[in-house]
Amino acid sequence: MQLNYGWNDFNDIDWMTIIPILLPFVLIAVVLILFALIDLYRNRHRRENVLMWTLIIILFNTIGPILYFILGRKDRRRI
Repeated sequence: MQLNYGWNDFNDIDWMTIIPILLPFVLIAVVLILFALIDLYRNRHRRENVLMWTLIIILFNTIGPILYFILGRKDRRRI
């Protein structure tokens, strides 16, 4: 039984069977990030901490945009 894997073991992986499983998750993550960034950009004058939310959305994949839609959409001032 082999417990340690090396870089050469990546060559043995059949990527064509894994890609169809991973692709929907990657697409959902990218769409969430794009929607969050577009919403933040359109409302940048009304949102608080725009730079902080931009970094959170980009750096914390999938969780960052969800946090933005739950917590970050509070307006600085109500119009």
